[in-house]
Amino acid sequence: MSDDRLIVALDVPNVVQGLALADRLGDAVSFYKVGLGMLTGGGFALANELKQERGKRVFLDMKLFDIGATVEAAVRGIAQYDLDFLTVHGDPQVVRAAAEGRRGSNTKILAVTVLTSLDRADLDANLIVPGDIHEITLERAARALEAGADGVIASPQEAAMIRALPQAAGRLIVTPGVRPAGAALGDQKRVATPAQAIGDGADHIVVGRPVWQADDPAAAVRAVIAELPPR
Repeated sequence: MSDDRLIVALDVPNVVQGLALADRLGDAVSFYKVGLGMLTGGGFALANELKQERGKRVFLDMKLFDIGATVEAAVRGIAQYDLDFLTVHGDPQVVRAAAEGRRGSNTKILAVTVLTSLDRADLDANLIVPGDIHEITLERAARALEAGADGVIASPQEAAMIRALPQAAGRLIVTPGVRPAGAALGDQKRVATPAQAIGDGADHIVVGRPVWQADDPAAAVRAVIAELPPR
């Protein structure tokens, strides 16, 4: 049985490989993420096929960032496809524009706080304000939620702190950087297991490479679901 707390990232090169993986996974997965890496490989077509023809939930991970008018226009165009989640950067002005753009649709706007592949050294290189990375993530989450985000993207290491925010009541927390017990970390730096992420307050976890790189992706999905705590 599928569990929509698990979102499988289809981080493969094109729509053909994405549909082939979805065929292999079948009913084991009900929620997929289509990201920027597949944008030129038919990502929108894949998202629509999964949503409209196969009845899956779809998270379009575009991480939009631009001036307000451009973000609003982009979100308005995407929202007409009735996808479930769409990401934008968590800067308040970007979130406000995205919230306006999706007005009247069911698409949820999720704000990116601090990418799970970054650590304090990366923030220093990017001239980000000094301070603890977890505290910066928490503050970005609070500001994004105040600006109208339906939820946030954050590492599982910050899920509990974000869930405790007053602004997080009734909002979504989606955590990439989740690795099943014993899985390789890859380029992720702030990680946790599926059970830890959900236990700390995440509504959904995103898992990619441990599934699509597996010899038996469906078995890998079942193993991740088995690690999730009961609802």
